[in-house]
Amino acid sequence: MKRKVFIFLVFMVSASTGFAQLLPVLGGQRAGISTAQFLKIGVGGRASALGESFVAIANDASALYWNPAGLVQFNEHQVIFSHTDWVADIKHQFAGAVYKISDVDAVGLSFTSLHMDDMKVTTETLPYGTGEYFSFGDIAVGLSYAHKFTEQFSFGATIKYIHETLDKLYMSGFMVDLGTYYWTGLGTSRFAVAVSNFGNQISPKGEVYRIDGTKVSEFQAFSPPTMFRIGFAVEPIMTDNHTLTTSIQLNHPNDNSENVGFGLEYNFKNLFFVRGGYKLNVDEQNFTFGVGMNAPISFAKASFDYAYANFNRLGSTHRFSILLGIF
Repeated sequence: MKRKVFIFLVFMVSASTGFAQLLPVLGGQRAGISTAQFLKIGVGGRASALGESFVAIANDASALYWNPAGLVQFNEHQVIFSHTDWVADIKHQFAGAVYKISDVDAVGLSFTSLHMDDMKVTTETLPYGTGEYFSFGDIAVGLSYAHKFTEQFSFGATIKYIHETLDKLYMSGFMVDLGTYYWTGLGTSRFAVAVSNFGNQISPKGEVYRIDGTKVSEFQAFSPPTMFRIGFAVEPIMTDNHTLTTSIQLNHPNDNSENVGFGLEYNFKNLFFVRGGYKLNVDEQNFTFGVGMNAPISFAKASFDYAYANFNRLGSTHRFSILLGIF
């Protein structure tokens, strides 16, 4: 077992060096070409602590966000609540529920919101404020379904409605997430592919006035922040008391450079968890870590997770989540 862990660590270091040379940070060439950026903020303390290298793990209700095929990778009904203290005093919330129709079918419902305090209206002539305030907020509602075709292969899909509001302007549209999950049959190894936020271009609606009094009511349309993810996960150590889960994931966003995430989770008797992750080829983010705890209660199995994510210039973020499993 120790040899397997050593080989994996050597592989991670080698891959980090290789990918750094292979995938230069060229995201600036595509940055700013998509809208609905709040959809790129991950959910769940567990996934975030693993450097968001999660599509090939995705075995709890947070799969509603990461990979809908993961909804049939656990046996009980689940409910999840996730809160994130994002950068610049922005708050991000996620709530979801998964209902198991049968051993091979599951449906889910999710709700996402992003909001912050009202901000002052400023102009060129009144840079300290006009006395008015404006608001900003985003919401998304998703409906998911997953089916296990065989013991090895599962597929899932989500259709979601998103709505953004910025003062007098708003933007709305429909998007689709698709995901697959495949157990290779070699130990506990599996890989997964997920495509998130696929849809048509959307443009703002409403009216605004320039400082000279002219009205603007037509705006440019932008693509949604489509993300392609492919991941691999395996447990090099699995005993009655100790489990080590490792994962690696390649991310291909349509509005930034490709990047790679690594994740490591230590599980002690399925009660206490320590996690760490690292993002490679991301201009702003880098390492993450977190802890988790399972606490069986009378009517459900409860999990509490926390994640810290470091940002080079923007500070750090803290994410808390609670997951309830009901048999």
